[in-house]
Amino acid sequence: MKKFVLAAALLFTTGAFAQMTTKQIVEAKKWDFSIVSDSTECMNSLLRYADDLKANNLDAAFEPWFKAFNECPKASKAKLYTDGLKIVKGLYKKTKDEKYYDIILKIYDQRAQYFGKDKNYPASYLQGMKALDILTYKTGDEADKTAVQLFEESFKGDAKTVDPAFLQKYILSTVNLYKSGVFNAENVVNNYINAGNVITAIQNSGKTFTGKTDAEKAEKKEKFEASLASAKEQVDQIFAQSGAADVETLNNVFGPQLEANKDNVDWLKKVNKFLSRSKGGDESELFFSTSELLHKIEPAASSARGLARMNIKKGDSNAAIDYYKQAIELEEESADKAKYYYEMATVQFSLHAFGAAKSSLYSAANLREGWGDPYILLGKVYAAGASSVGNEDWEKKAGYWAAVDKFAKAKAVDETVAAEANQLIGQYSQYFPTKEDLFMHGQKVGDSYTVGGFIGETTKIRAK
Repeated sequence: MKKFVLAAALLFTTGAFAQMTTKQIVEAKKWDFSIVSDSTECMNSLLRYADDLKANNLDAAFEPWFKAFNECPKASKAKLYTDGLKIVKGLYKKTKDEKYYDIILKIYDQRAQYFGKDKNYPASYLQGMKALDILTYKTGDEADKTAVQLFEESFKGDAKTVDPAFLQKYILSTVNLYKSGVFNAENVVNNYINAGNVITAIQNSGKTFTGKTDAEKAEKKEKFEASLASAKEQVDQIFAQSGAADVETLNNVFGPQLEANKDNVDWLKKVNKFLSRSKGGDESELFFSTSELLHKIEPAASSARGLARMNIKKGDSNAAIDYYKQAIELEEESADKAKYYYEMATVQFSLHAFGAAKSSLYSAANLREGWGDPYILLGKVYAAGASSVGNEDWEKKAGYWAAVDKFAKAKAVDETVAAEANQLIGQYSQYFPTKEDLFMHGQKVGDSYTVGGFIGETTKIRAK
């Protein structure tokens, strides 16, 4: 009521009442002039700039808006801060005058000062938005350092008000600082962990969505969840490509924390996953330790794979195969399941369990299209087991036809293995039967032939 009385009195005394629309009068009732030194001037300033802003005449709009911004900072959140950003950003884009950039930052600071307790857009949210604008208009270490600090301040607020865009930019700035030498690898790992914790907090925050209908609320919820999922994917991708997650760094960061977290399932999963995806990480003692602890508490695909790798290192191949089977059973992601099949096949191959290796490699290839490695290894399996198929010497060499077929298949689906495939084709073609052998046994070059035994493949007859 106090705000309304003040506004109404000003309207009458300034003669502006007759010039205002009903909508403007309703809006004016909400204006707060409780800390204004000259309320008449503030009222006039708030009324003057609106038409110029609507007409995109930003130079004319700036002066009265800026006067109100400085003299009556509590008057109106929408007019002083939302409209203010439109005006000042437009002028900065147009002129590149640094004074406008400074005012953009001041808008966020002043809004946080006077409207920082807003339920939906509190001071913590404004810190994140300020960081986004800094990164929009500035580049370099100073911009990234300031942005990282502001994002971390924003994460301390209510998780419901964290914008998913903050997370992607937070990690991007972190990696930029790592690449320029300001941050070390441990900073990157810790900030990535922080981002993951924030994502979990958002997911568990019970965030609600407003709307006139349930359908509108559901649509807003769906868009937000898609945005958060996209942010998580980008965070993971940026981190994975940063080069910071090397085994030494991961051991330095997480090794000292192991004892305190040996019963912490979330921590064990996180560290185990980091190490499994880091080059050489799945051969580290920390990986084996986290796998063993995790598997006792809550068996998972990553921990089963870790124990498989540990048993390979110990020389217990049969135990390794058993753990790989568990990993495959527990894994939901096709790409990871394919990797486990492939790794299990290498162990089976080492035991000369050629039929089992063949089955595992076909499973790997079917789960991940365009991957040539399973076919390369399958060709080697066929070549190694060729002598076990057939009775005659030429029949035993028929396995090399099937082997070469798999090398050809590998380079056909995956050009990255073409060089290796070509080398192997040349190598094993030397073991084909001679034309004389084929003639003596009534076989004709180019005809179809089914290789028996564990190979069981139909191929074409070829001569050395």
